Amino acid sequence: MFLTSIQLQNYRNYYELDLQTPNKVNVFLGPNAQGKTNLLEAIFVLALSKSHRTSKDKELIGWQGDSARIAGGVDKKYGSVKLDLLFSAQGKKARINGLEQRKLSDFIGSVNVVMFAPEDLEIVKGTPGVRRRFLDMEIGQVQPGYLHTLQQYGKVLQQRNNFLKASYGGSANLTMLDVWNMQLAEHGVKIMKKRKHFIHKLQTYAEQIHSGITNGTEQLKIDYRPSFDTDALQDESVLFDQFMIKLTQVKDQEIRRGVTLAGPHRDDLAFFINGKEAHIFGSQGQQRTTALSLKLAEIELINEEIGEYPLLLLDDVLSELDQNRQTQLIETFQSKVQTFITTTGLESVNVSRLQDAGIYHVQGGRVTR
Repeated sequence: MFLTSIQLQNYRNYYELDLQTPNKVNVFLGPNAQGKTNLLEAIFVLALSKSHRTSKDKELIGWQGDSARIAGGVDKKYGSVKLDLLFSAQGKKARINGLEQRKLSDFIGSVNVVMFAPEDLEIVKGTPGVRRRFLDMEIGQVQPGYLHTLQQYGKVLQQRNNFLKASYGGSANLTMLDVWNMQLAEHGVKIMKKRKHFIHKLQTYAEQIHSGITNGTEQLKIDYRPSFDTDALQDESVLFDQFMIKLTQVKDQEIRRGVTLAGPHRDDLAFFINGKEAHIFGSQGQQRTTALSLKLAEIELINEEIGEYPLLLLDDVLSELDQNRQTQLIETFQSKVQTFITTTGLESVNVSRLQDAGIYHVQGGRVTR
């Protein structure tokens, strides 16, 4: 997978940009607040139709207009595609080779990316919501149907919560709760199975990569923590029954609080290094290595799922890595993955190890070579 070009119109601080990206490694160099991260974000948005930095699409639109556009050319093993994404007050419009897509889920997955940024350390030490977002965005790239299921689950969850709030004091017909329970469990078990499968595969790659980075001194384990005890995540019918039993058990508590207390919206992940939870006992270096291992594992997992490697976006992270971790990262992507790197100075990047690299200078929303 190779991004040959990217065009921006009124995207954040870019009024207009038409950039060819013929190199395997593309380094964007410049001071802070000039647009380097915005450019990598735009590539990320082209892949997933949403930003990793904000949930508000209107923040992507520059002040010089009422809409923003991202377009790009991508060479894939089965041919080339032209992608186009428009943001406006009316919503998003996505086109593949000029044809408008009826659903965004039909657009997502046309190009795949792995983003590694300093804030990814929060996957290890941050809140459960950060880890769920990590899971959902990565699974959604390789299995677009997952996003549709997630959207359906979210709608049922919101309606069920509204019903619970209205039920306080017994004013609502609680027999309706059984209907919402069945719909919630129907979508929820599909999400949980997909997550379990993804984490199992991620574990396989991340464990090996982490061991290599640490010269075999550390073993990484990833633990999926559903919001309720499960005996058989592999059997969907059994999982459905367990979900329904849990909802029955917490019904009175949910009515008092007016919120749904069980389901994949409350799942979490835990990372263990040599048997100890990294979130609690891991050093900053160990947490950083764990995040790096996850990102490198994602690259291999996406290749396994779709048959080609994704784009790799490195947003100001090489300066955060010591020589060993930086070398491991460069050696991993060098021969496999088209990579886009942002940095404030080349002294933080081991440029001598980069092959087929193009250096770009970013200043005030303009990019020059």
